[in-house]
Amino acid sequence: MQVTFLGTSSGVPTRGRNVSAVALRLPQRSELWLFDCGEGTQHQFLRSELRVSQLRRIFITHMHGDHVFGLPGLLASLGLAGSCPGIDLYGPDLLRDYLEGVLRTSSTRIGYPLRSHKVRQAAASGALVFEDDDLQVRCAPLTHRVPAYAYRVDQKTRAGRFDIAKAKELGIPPGPIYGELKAGRTVTLDDGRIINGASLTGPERPGASVVYCTDTVFSEAAVQLAQGADLLIHESTFCHSEAELAIARQHSTSTMAAQTALEAGVKQLVLTHLSPRYMPGNPMTPDDLVAEAQTIFANTTVAKDFLSIDVLPCESDEPGQQPE
Repeated sequence: MQVTFLGTSSGVPTRGRNVSAVALRLPQRSELWLFDCGEGTQHQFLRSELRVSQLRRIFITHMHGDHVFGLPGLLASLGLAGSCPGIDLYGPDLLRDYLEGVLRTSSTRIGYPLRSHKVRQAAASGALVFEDDDLQVRCAPLTHRVPAYAYRVDQKTRAGRFDIAKAKELGIPPGPIYGELKAGRTVTLDDGRIINGASLTGPERPGASVVYCTDTVFSEAAVQLAQGADLLIHESTFCHSEAELAIARQHSTSTMAAQTALEAGVKQLVLTHLSPRYMPGNPMTPDDLVAEAQTIFANTTVAKDFLSIDVLPCESDEPGQQPE
């Protein structure tokens, strides 16, 4: 999996940061998933190397404008392209009403399947939001001024690597039989030998996991959702000294994000959704927010627009190294 940040500012865009949007690229299936869609997101796609034609699923955390105002324009453009096979939308109860109102009053016709899925019940019960043979998505309720949700994407455990050299040494002819053996099945060869596929494959390989968490004040539900994740993307709207303001506005500080990462035992934390007050040149900068977070969780970085991160499963059970 590959994460690309298309917008990393909170509230309003700045010259260097657009508002919230994160793309998840799934190369093995030539798909893109999008998490939040602030104003101008389709322009960010055009400035990136991502192919919006691969977009299949959009997950919205909550209904504030800096997370949804780009959605109608993006969906309309996909319709004008005439080649979209369909989009699945996941989010708060009001998401469908919002889109229907905007599209109806602007006389915009969506000429492809647009399927809407409410996540409130899944967040409350712990049920899966989405699942197929390779991936599953869960969500959790956050603590914000309006209903808001965090999302977690997990790759399922994959079969171990198939030892082609060993198969050739055994005189097993290449072809469809390799697929059967790679899947761990037992097959009978033409010469009568019985081969157990498990003997030709390595141990199962863990899948990667990504958690996207914004907007919220510190949340135990987020900690539980993020347990052991390879990558936690967490809002850091305010610095530590403005904790009272963060709590009043139901947002997180750099240290709240780090505490979430620490308690969840994640491998890596990336801060996003930064207030424009921390633009370079101001008394506090993004580097200062990272430094604050690193006092609690060492493996912390800050996102910037168009930053891409390859998310690989960590073989170790050890979380990100903590300061002594």
